[in-house]
Amino acid sequence: MKTRVAVLRSTPETVLADLARLCGLAGLRQALDPTAPTILKDNISWHFPFPGANTTPWQLEGTILALRSQGFGELVCVQNDTVVTDPKKGERLNGYVAVLERHRVPVRYNCFPWDLRWVRYDPKGTMLALPRIFPEGIQIPEFFIGKNIVHLPTVKCHIYTTTTGAMKNAFGGLLATRRHYTHTWIHETLVDLLTIQKEIHTGLFAVMDGTTAGNGPGPRTMIPVRKDVLLAAADQVAIDAVAAKLMGFDPLAIKYLALAHERGLGVADPRDIELVGEPEIGSENWGFSVGDNAASRVGDLLWFGPLKGLQKLFFRTPLVYLFVAGSYIFHDFVWHPLVGRRREREYATTSPWGALFQRYLREGALAPPSTPVA
Repeated sequence: MKTRVAVLRSTPETVLADLARLCGLAGLRQALDPTAPTILKDNISWHFPFPGANTTPWQLEGTILALRSQGFGELVCVQNDTVVTDPKKGERLNGYVAVLERHRVPVRYNCFPWDLRWVRYDPKGTMLALPRIFPEGIQIPEFFIGKNIVHLPTVKCHIYTTTTGAMKNAFGGLLATRRHYTHTWIHETLVDLLTIQKEIHTGLFAVMDGTTAGNGPGPRTMIPVRKDVLLAAADQVAIDAVAAKLMGFDPLAIKYLALAHERGLGVADPRDIELVGEPEIGSENWGFSVGDNAASRVGDLLWFGPLKGLQKLFFRTPLVYLFVAGSYIFHDFVWHPLVGRRREREYATTSPWGALFQRYLREGALAPPSTPVA
């Protein structure tokens, strides 16, 4: 039996209804345990509202409505930080706060030690990379254990993994601030994280927004491209494979997808994936390419290139703060003012999805408050 990925074309006028239909087609209720709490793991790749980079407010709201309609009452959103992302700034600038408040979904932060506790976890499955990266032990948020999780990525390229989606979305949730240690083995790390997720979660699901997709050196410095597409699946590998194929990449040539497929963690071969909803969308090829930016060129040297042997010196000593500061300055104070802000303005004024985003910022949320199920 083929694994199933739901894919639909959407419009700003119908997107909430489309998301409800999408989740039904992809088997949301069958994928999750209705008796367990459900984590909403949105994707803030950048605190700025750059189109294509972050979970959209309609993606978040539509998923909440779909979950509530299927009887999943106990929802909680979990945020994380990165070296260039402030989660509180990100949830405010991207329109999440009002959506979560209207639908009475609390927020937890794995980056604040007073909120979520990190505990040692010993995986049952074979690990490819994490034990050698963290010889003192793998740490995960205790809160994640015994709960469903719904990932909310977008369709976009990534400078180190070619594409990023449902599997990469676990990176910020399950790894702490030292997650940059993993970059040389990033593909193996994503496979390890999926192995862990399958052990600790009562159910896995992903809802992916491709209404505006990110072409170029993602997950931040991209070219937004309107595509009007939504995807959903229980199989984290399959949904990433379909998104990769749409963007114009061979899923089995992307290492993290090929490794996950080989280890039986999901399906990356498009021939073994059944598209439901509007399957003709699967024949599209958007011709995306990743390219480079200043951050990726430095990263290539240190994580994959001739300076790879000096990683411990650069990233496990106070010298790491120089790279953190450099990335922050490049993204927030060079690229965003010179390039990103203009692309955001163009999106807001020329794209119907940009207009919908502005409506969310004005109105807070579009649907009436949903009722948690007891």
